[in-house]
This record gives sequence, C-alpha cells and structure tokens, in this order.
Amino acid sequence: MALLLLSALFFGRIAARAGLPAVVGELLVGVVLGPSVLQRLAPGLSGWLFPGGREQAHLLDAVAQLGVLLLVGVTGMHLDLGLVRRRGRTAVLVSAGGLVVPLALGVGTAFLMPAALVPDGTERGVFALFLGVAMCVSAIPVIAKTLMEMRLLHRTVGQLTLTAGVIDDVFGWFTLSVVSSIAVSGISGAPVVTALASVALVAVVALTAGRWAVRHAFRLAGRSQEPGVPAATAAGVILLAAAATHALHLEPVLGAFLGGVLIGREGKVEPARLAPLRTIALSVLAPVFFATAGLRMDLGALADPGVALAGLGVLAVAVLGKFLGVWAGASLSGLGRWEALALGAGLNARGVIEIVVGMVGLRLGILSVAAYTIVVLVAVVTSLLAPPILRMAMSRVERTAEEEIREAEQREWSTLS
Repeated sequence: MALLLLSALFFGRIAARAGLPAVVGELLVGVVLGPSVLQRLAPGLSGWLFPGGREQAHLLDAVAQLGVLLLVGVTGMHLDLGLVRRRGRTAVLVSAGGLVVPLALGVGTAFLMPAALVPDGTERGVFALFLGVAMCVSAIPVIAKTLMEMRLLHRTVGQLTLTAGVIDDVFGWFTLSVVSSIAVSGISGAPVVTALASVALVAVVALTAGRWAVRHAFRLAGRSQEPGVPAATAAGVILLAAAATHALHLEPVLGAFLGGVLIGREGKVEPARLAPLRTIALSVLAPVFFATAGLRMDLGALADPGVALAGLGVLAVAVLGKFLGVWAGASLSGLGRWEALALGAGLNARGVIEIVVGMVGLRLGILSVAAYTIVVLVAVVTSLLAPPILRMAMSRVERTAEEEIREAEQREWSTLS
C-alpha cells in the first residue's frame, strides 16, 4: 500500500509537470507495477510485493473501493443542481448521443470481429451487446478527478460533463445488468423489469426520505464542537448510499454520487468542516484506487498482431463514436463547437469503469482474454487522450459570471483543505 501510494504521488507529479492531470500518472503506476511490466521483468520481486493469494487482492481492493466511493461522493457535493435543472435538456441530449452512437457502432463492430475473439459457447449477439455496452460507458471517477485537477469542475462544460457522465453510468450499469442476466439465464423480461424498478426506487428514496435523513443528520452533526464530526457524517452518508444501491444490484458508485449530491444540497454545512474529507479522498485514497486499478491490466496480449489490429479498430470506433454522438447532442442543444469538443473529450474517458465492465465479461465468459485486453486498451488510451483535448478546447471557451461564482466557492474548499 505504501509503495502504491508513494509511486502514485511520484508519477502524478511527473504527469503534472508534463501538463497532464495527476490521474494519468496514477493510472500508469499499476501498469508499471503490475503484470504488464514488473511481473514480466522481475517475477520474483513482483510475487514478493503482490502475493497471489485472494486475501491479499481483497485487502487492496477494499481500500481502493473506499477511495473511489469517497472520491465520487466528494464530486457529487460540487454538482450545481441549479445548472442541472436549467440545462437538463442539454445534458440529456449530450448523454443520449454519447450512448446511442457508440453502442450501435460497438455492436456492429463486434459482428465484424474474428471468431477467435469470441469465447466458445458464447452467442455472437450477446458478445456484441456486451461490447456495445463497454463502448458507451464513461468513467465518473476519472472524469471527476480530471476536472478537479484541471480546475474545470466549476465551468459549465465541466458540470454538464459530470451530469451527462452520471446519466451514462446509470444507463451503462443498467444495460450491463441486463446483458449479464441474459448471458447467465437467457433472454427474459425479468432482468429489465428488476433493473428499472431498482433505479426508480433509488430516485424516489433519494428525493424523499434521503433528503430528510441527510438534513437532520447534519443538523445533529453541526451541534458538535469536534472538528471531524461533519466530515465523518459525510463519509457515513456516502458509504450508506453506496451500500443501498449495491444491495439493489446497482453500481455502488451511483449511490455514492447521489449521497454527495444530497450532502451538497441538504447538508448546509460550511466547507471548512468538510475539507478534511476532501483531502483524504483526493490526496490519499483516490491515488491508491487508480494505482490498484492498473494492477489488473496485462497489456502483453497486444503482442499478438491479430489482437493488436482488432484492438486498434475497436479503439478507433470507441473514440470516434463517442465524439460523434456527443457532438450531435451538443449541436442539437445549441452549444458551440469548442464546447462540444470539450464534452466529447471528457466523456471519452472510460478508465477503470470500462475495466470493471471488462472484468465482469471475462468472469461470465462473455469476453475472451484477448477481447478483455482490447477493452483494457480502450480504457487506458481514452483516459490518456481526454486531458490534452479537454485543455485545448476549454482554452477557447469564454468564462461566464456564473462560473466565476462557482470557482470562488470551490477555491474556498481547496484553500481550507
């Protein structure tokens, strides 16, 4: 854990000096220390550092999971719900375009891929649907940390990217649960109905009992003179919300984000009292999470020319499909070309969410090892491409008075933490 954290800090600083967000360096830590590099160059050292037992892997995963949940929860606290209400149509159109086009292109590409990449016993249709889902998801943890580090979270485009990303993730996890159920038990209406009912239940509870519970929890926490009580309360709310969505067989990240949104809206707590949580989440736990994610990657399979060629094709489809879809949605909303390009760059970052989707497909036998490697390639490359394109596009988007107000509020958070 110490090696992962210190290496993440070191690589993160190198990335920052190169003009990239620290998250890029943190993701590369796992690639260097994992099967892709260290295990190939020094297998003895790799086995000593990272024993192969399941217990060891679970310990690392537990800390990493805590990190991503708190990171996403803190991000939710910064969401401007007023902007979401005013620009909700824009976010929905952008998200819809960024979902439908990559999904369709992903399904079509899967039918053109060599049969050797489809596992024995897996129907081509199920494989195609799964690859389509993998192409349309976005990675809220990567997007959130990138926007924070690039100081773009207060910008309107940043808020729209975050909102559209949440919609993408809800759709992605919903579709993933349906496709996974089809792969296990065959085609039926039950998985679709169950997933829809779970999403509806989460929305109803969050808007009713959730708001009341968060408001009263922070009212009680505010009476304490201990400086850490509000921060601990916020962490508890985020984790409880994550556990609730997980219990409904939805992604815990969705619950964590909603918990953070409720804290930002109903908590009515001074930023100074939540600053410790932000510091721990962003500076300690999140780097460990991104570094740990890289330990699951083995890019050595790309040495096979056939796999590498198929990987490049899928990567091109994934990147272009997301850009074209988001551009179409942004254009219908009346946004400018640079705003559309920035939204496309932000939502193109698939990161660890796509890796998680790939791991589910590998576990269920929907993806072969080679196909899983291709999915990982898309996840890594899109996360590296997003920041420079985002920076270039946002340098051409004018600031607004509303963004200046949001920036002042978030600067207070940063100063206090």
